[in-house]
Amino acid sequence: MAIILNIETSSKICSVALTKDGAVEYQLEDTEGMNHAVRLAPFVEKCLEELKRKDEKLDAVAVSIGPGSYTGLRIGLSLAKGLCFSLGIPLIGVSTLQILAVKAMFRSFDWQGDEVLVPMIDARRMEVFTCAYDFALHPLTECGPLILDETSYSNLPAGRRIYFFGDGAEKFKSVAQIADAHWIDDLEPHARDMLALSEKAFRENDFIDLAYSVPQYLKEYQTTVPKNRVLAGASAGNAE
Repeated sequence: MAIILNIETSSKICSVALTKDGAVEYQLEDTEGMNHAVRLAPFVEKCLEELKRKDEKLDAVAVSIGPGSYTGLRIGLSLAKGLCFSLGIPLIGVSTLQILAVKAMFRSFDWQGDEVLVPMIDARRMEVFTCAYDFALHPLTECGPLILDETSYSNLPAGRRIYFFGDGAEKFKSVAQIADAHWIDDLEPHARDMLALSEKAFRENDFIDLAYSVPQYLKEYQTTVPKNRVLAGASAGNAE
């Protein structure tokens, strides 16, 4: 089995995990906020030191490619690309929505197998990044941004239990009109949750391009101008 360094930076959690033979060998994480730019490189360095101590080498790097935090995804993918380029190893891109779906699968052993899994990543206000999956991770809806209202997910298969989770799921409770809706609380993506997906991708040689791959933001990134700069610009215009 391959030795894979998994990197997850799509949320406020920054985490890395070395996986081998279906198990997590070593992991580090920071849950204190958006400290990815400070924490990630030292975490990766410690992982490489751990491999050196065991006289082992990386076979691939897997990184979450979104959707999620614009800055976090850029930091994770940039470091992963640099590491793969310097070591001459392949890069694996893993969907953050699928990471959450797989984590939900392992949260319980009481599944019937016909449930619908709906990860939801907060995109501010009443918008989320989301997708509905079956247990083979086949998408049942289009994956992308969604503004939540009482009609959301009304096109999902009838007669099946539907499970919502992720940091965007809580705000759907107040408007949800789903007959058999269930919520899984406190479910966030970590690097260790990437294990099954990254190992599957490695077995299938499902790699992404080192030069041209980009994060899957699922909508265009919008910058904002600080209010004081807007006011300053207006004042300058009036002065003219």
